[in-house]
Amino acid sequence: MRAVNYGLLLLDQYQRIRVSGFVRRIMSGSDYSSGFDQPRLVIKKVLAKPQREGDGAVVRRSIGRSELKNLDPFLMLDEFSVSPPAGFPDHPHRGFETVTYMLQGAFTHQDFAGHKGTIRTGDVQWMTAGRGIIHSEMPADEGTQKGLQLWINLASKDKMIEPNYQELLSEDIKRAEKDGVEVRVIAGESMGVRSPVYTRTPTMYLDFTLKPRAQMHQSISESWNSFVYIIEGEGVFGLANSSPVTAHHVLVLGPGDGLSVWNKSSKPLRFVLIGGQPLNEPVVQYGPFVMNTQKEIDQTFEDYHHCKNGFEMAKYWRSQ
Repeated sequence: MRAVNYGLLLLDQYQRIRVSGFVRRIMSGSDYSSGFDQPRLVIKKVLAKPQREGDGAVVRRSIGRSELKNLDPFLMLDEFSVSPPAGFPDHPHRGFETVTYMLQGAFTHQDFAGHKGTIRTGDVQWMTAGRGIIHSEMPADEGTQKGLQLWINLASKDKMIEPNYQELLSEDIKRAEKDGVEVRVIAGESMGVRSPVYTRTPTMYLDFTLKPRAQMHQSISESWNSFVYIIEGEGVFGLANSSPVTAHHVLVLGPGDGLSVWNKSSKPLRFVLIGGQPLNEPVVQYGPFVMNTQKEIDQTFEDYHHCKNGFEMAKYWRSQ
């Protein structure tokens, strides 16, 4: 009878995993099954090393460096650490989106279209640069301001759309918590909670915190590329017998239908899990301009220097 009950229990747990895409720490800390037909495994690990960017700012770049040039549709991921007077003064963008997620402190953004705002700890700004924008991003408080900035490519049909913003205050970001796992759903869905953010390039952006001995199992669309960036702590990703990975590493995930993570340490583990639908289009990038052909890049430089085709206001605008 015990064996029959145990088998039914396992079947029930398996069904809950398949239905919800997420499951709590199952039965006990000694159970390390993933619950996926094809679990996603780590196929590449890159340490994000500090480098200088902007005006005196320091970033840890993981995607967008020589070891990991891009991961379609993602172009760049920086973990920034900035103290006044350093920052990112007036600079242009075209052809993609930037997602800024504040981990500590505050940043003020202003652009040549008159948009100005400050995002603080836990807030998100999702900016679609589209056909062109010039803006600045500068610390709003004393001390060190920390956050993540992700660049997401736009499909060729969307590269010349009008710029747009979506801003989420920390208290408006959907979240859920169960059995030692907390998730903040910036984009996509987890634990039955869905973000209101519209992702022109289909994207999932989840901020997980796992208490010691907790584990999580998150479904990921099989056609998507995905990766993890570890903010703090150390965790085991993909397979329970894998070696723990520490903060400031990006982990590229292979194909599969979901990711399993275990926190076997005595301290909390925090990481973002990000995935997106590949565009499968040519990428030609020159700094802050990302297009599909060299001819389009040449045209972008001409537009920028002559203040036309989306950059008209650049001729007179300077941030305050």
